[in-house]
Amino acid sequence: MRVGITGHRGLSGGITEMLVRGDLWRLVTTFGPYELVGVTCADEGPESWFARSVLEHGGKVEVVVPAGAPVVGRADDRHRGTRLQLMNEANAVHRLAPVEHGGLGDDTGRALVGMIDELIAVWDGEPGSEPARVAELAQQAGLFVHRVWPEGCERPD
Repeated sequence: MRVGITGHRGLSGGITEMLVRGDLWRLVTTFGPYELVGVTCADEGPESWFARSVLEHGGKVEVVVPAGAPVVGRADDRHRGTRLQLMNEANAVHRLAPVEHGGLGDDTGRALVGMIDELIAVWDGEPGSEPARVAELAQQAGLFVHRVWPEGCERPD
C-alpha cells in the first residue's frame, strides 16, 4: 500500500504537534509494515512525522523533491538535517523534472497523487491551502483521503 502525506506547515511545538503525531502513528500502524510505502516531500511537520512513523513501524519511505529546489534544502534551512536523514533512510528519492523538459516542475502535490493508493491530509478542512488542493486532486483521482485534524488542533497563522 502506497500512502502519501500532505499537511499544514508550522504545526511544530505544542498540543497540535502532539495530537497530530498520535493520530499519524495510529493511522500508520493500521497498515502492515511490510506492505507500507510512505511517500512524502519530507517537509517540516506532518510530512516528516509521517515518514518517521512509517520507518519506525517497519515500512519504507520514498521522498519527492521539486525540480526547482535544492535536493536537501538551503544551507540556512533549520529542517535540512531532518530532511537529509530521511532521504538517507529512504528507499527512493524522486526528483521531479522541470516543466520545460516535460515534467511537473515544482508541483509535488500532483506528482504525489500519481504515485500513491491513499492520501493522508493533515488539514483543518478549510479551502485555499496546499493540503486542500492536494486532497482535492486525490479525490478527483478516486483515491481515499484520510483527513487528520484531531479536536484541539490549531492551524498556523
